[in-house]
Amino acid sequence: MPDAKTLRTLLARFAEARIAHTQHVRPGTEEELRDIAYTLCVLTGTREVREALAVADQLLARAELPAAPVAAERSREDLPMAA
Repeated sequence: MPDAKTLRTLLARFAEARIAHTQHVRPGTEEELRDIAYTLCVLTGTREVREALAVADQLLARAELPAAPVAAERSREDLPMAA
């Protein structure tokens, strides 16, 4: 899984480039948008930017979920009582 911070940064760059390209097309905005989209696709293992965005969102959602505690890390209160 790609680093969550890297994905967030790339998604922010994609959003900024997309807005910049939509608001005022100038030399380089389309190329920048394509480069960022390509990088997103590579990091997420996809071929289309829409799919890359969806996968990135899913990966970030999973990264934000707390991990299940390992049995050794559980407190004594979490362990079943012996009869």
